Amino acid sequence: MLILVSSTNSRPTTCPPPSPSRVLFYGVTGSGKSSAAGAYAEATGLPEFSVDDDIGWHPGWEQRDAEEQRALGAAIVAQDRWVLDSAYGGWRDLVLARAELVVALDYPRWLSLCRLIRRTVRRIVTSQVVCNGNRETMARLFSKDSVVRWHFQSFARKRRIIRDMEAEPNSPRVVVFRRPKDLETWMAGVATGVSRAKSL
Repeated sequence: MLILVSSTNSRPTTCPPPSPSRVLFYGVTGSGKSSAAGAYAEATGLPEFSVDDDIGWHPGWEQRDAEEQRALGAAIVAQDRWVLDSAYGGWRDLVLARAELVVALDYPRWLSLCRLIRRTVRRIVTSQVVCNGNRETMARLFSKDSVVRWHFQSFARKRRIIRDMEAEPNSPRVVVFRRPKDLETWMAGVATGVSRAKSL
């Protein structure tokens, strides 16, 4: 049994299944959603899907159109088991209608921004392939499409979305973390719960 603990969400809600099969990670840009989703998927054995790789982008930094993204998102969430590392606004409703658990990373701006800058610089230096065959560059970092610029544009809105999901009585269970240490503790509990379940 997975033990899901959050001291930051006191909203009364129906308890999720002992082992949620469909889990959304959501948070501000740079909070570490993809890393956390990957760790959760590895611990639980659930299939992991990357929004940027599997839904959002074509090679050449060409963004898929809204209709194609929605169709791809619908196909993923129609499955019985998945972990998603985010959800774009054009099809977030499909995800929330199917998710059994939302893990929200609501970290302070300074923390998420520092993580984002460090990650972006590392990707530029190593020429890491991201977003379905693309690479970050110094030119892109300072362009109108910069992920850092997107962080500032989307930060407040994404935090409002987290609050709205917490407050919505018909939403799936929302577990909110405001410190990485709390997430790490929770993730360790998830791994322990999976190990115990396998030994029964």
